[in-house]
Amino acid sequence: MRKYFLSFLLVSSLPYSGSAFGAHAFSMYDTPKYPAGFTHFDYVNPDAPRGGELFLANPDRRTSFDKFNPFSLKGVAAAGVSNLMFETLATGSSDEVATMYGLLAEDMELAPDRMSMTFRLNPKAKFNNGDPVTAADVKYSYDTLVAKGAPQFKSIFADVKQCVIVDPRTVRFDFKALNRELPLIVGGVPVFSRKWGAGTSFDNIQLEPPISTGPYLIDRYDVGRSISYKRDPNYWGDDVPSRRGMFNFGRILYRFYKDDVARLEAFKAGEFDVVVEYSAKNWARSYIGPKFKSGEIVKRELPHSNAAGMQGFVMNLRRPQFADIRVRKALGLALDFQWMNRQLFYNQYKRIYSFFNNSELAAVGMPSEGELKVLQPLRDRLDPAVFGPAPVPPRTDPPSSLRANLLQAKALFKEAGWEYRDGALRNSKGEPFTFEILDDQSALSRVISVYVRNLQKLGVQVKQRTADYALVQKRMEEFDFDMTSIRFPDTNSPGNEMFDMFSSKAADEKGSNNAWGLKDPAVDKLVAGLVSAETRKDLVAAARSLDRVLLNKYIVVPHWYSSTHRVAYRSRFGIPAKLPLYYAADPYVISTWWQEKAR
Repeated sequence: MRKYFLSFLLVSSLPYSGSAFGAHAFSMYDTPKYPAGFTHFDYVNPDAPRGGELFLANPDRRTSFDKFNPFSLKGVAAAGVSNLMFETLATGSSDEVATMYGLLAEDMELAPDRMSMTFRLNPKAKFNNGDPVTAADVKYSYDTLVAKGAPQFKSIFADVKQCVIVDPRTVRFDFKALNRELPLIVGGVPVFSRKWGAGTSFDNIQLEPPISTGPYLIDRYDVGRSISYKRDPNYWGDDVPSRRGMFNFGRILYRFYKDDVARLEAFKAGEFDVVVEYSAKNWARSYIGPKFKSGEIVKRELPHSNAAGMQGFVMNLRRPQFADIRVRKALGLALDFQWMNRQLFYNQYKRIYSFFNNSELAAVGMPSEGELKVLQPLRDRLDPAVFGPAPVPPRTDPPSSLRANLLQAKALFKEAGWEYRDGALRNSKGEPFTFEILDDQSALSRVISVYVRNLQKLGVQVKQRTADYALVQKRMEEFDFDMTSIRFPDTNSPGNEMFDMFSSKAADEKGSNNAWGLKDPAVDKLVAGLVSAETRKDLVAAARSLDRVLLNKYIVVPHWYSSTHRVAYRSRFGIPAKLPLYYAADPYVISTWWQEKAR
């Protein structure tokens, strides 16, 4: 399954303060939880000991890597390099929404007209080669990302006019438009040295170790097998409040495994320490045995408050077979989630029902007054169904049934010009309805096969194609797929990344997150309105309106979600007493745990 994200652009507002210089934090809508002078986040242990080792398996099913540059389009970046080696001007906390605190910047200030954001750098901030971080480095990083980085950066920074050096320690970002999220966006600019890859085109920087500010250095690596990082003994940020008690391990090593079976057996054999399990079947049936009974390995479900986001089988609208909305709706009717949940998932999941699933941003029922205010000006461009109840995924439990859903799908196909004859679903030219489902994880194959079985009952011919991570990534960057499984980012505060996911412009930018190839002027308007929302109330209405329109386009067959992280680990780690609210499991382990017992 592909996961789309921009890990650095996490971040977070204080109104104009009028002070000689700005504030320690920035929250888009609310007062930051942590006041000036705070010492650490609540979900860390500020006295955690440093040292020891953490052994991990390759994340995201990537079975190798060929570069240390996570910002270029070509190639596969090494596991861990983004979070362990690069830092941003500011960073978000994991127990509040849309808020950032100084990291490389010691303070920040929003202009009275909200058309620029200024950051003053921490004088202690240094790159791992010993050079101080300067405003020139920030400008270089921003300019390079926009001009030479992956296409997502152009979309994310589309409303940023320029980055200006005010003095050696101060940088200002000027904005093209009034957009409440822009301060957060520019606060999330990753910073790297101008000396990194000097003399080499940015997109050709491959295995040259980054000159960056993060707490780790590359220790050693063996392409296709492993990479290890060692904590920088001269790391500059140990006493920064947004870093205190974090990144405690002296060494972090990733080992690469070719598939989930090998990965699980390696974990049980002690080759690595922590695993986040995404397979309900594995969690129920494979995490058992003497080591679990003895307590040598701990099995826990960690609760979280994350919005679930969208995950599902995405249809590429660039392909002619998916052009008709009736066809797309019919394809959704063939997925029997209730059967899968009983037979495959051990009833551990709930069905995804929204692009902003499990949050107040999800559209449900009839449009509210706030939503209608957003939608009415676009009425002539929208499907009339948008103004009715929000679509909900089909069910197969009584009184519904798979048979009834397939009959409805058959009728929709017929309306769209596809009928069953000569052993297949065919159009008026006699051409069969066929497509390929592309994926990069074998664990999803059994799920896909159940879905395919139901599609075959309709006469749809489907080819399952499981390929390695690098090949799938390359095909996705080129939009060379029919249908594939994608998980999009969880967010409680959507912003500029929506342009990259849904805008017409992004649909033509190779490597963008608009995998579905959606081009709709009404959606462009809704995204722009969402990004420019002035209040949380307006943001909620805008997000629900966008969600309502997207759901009525049937561009994805929604999957399922869990409200916990399933984590198994060797019982040799210290864990903070308090969990964060909004977090991904892997970064949480890496950034907040510590070693209590040696391997």
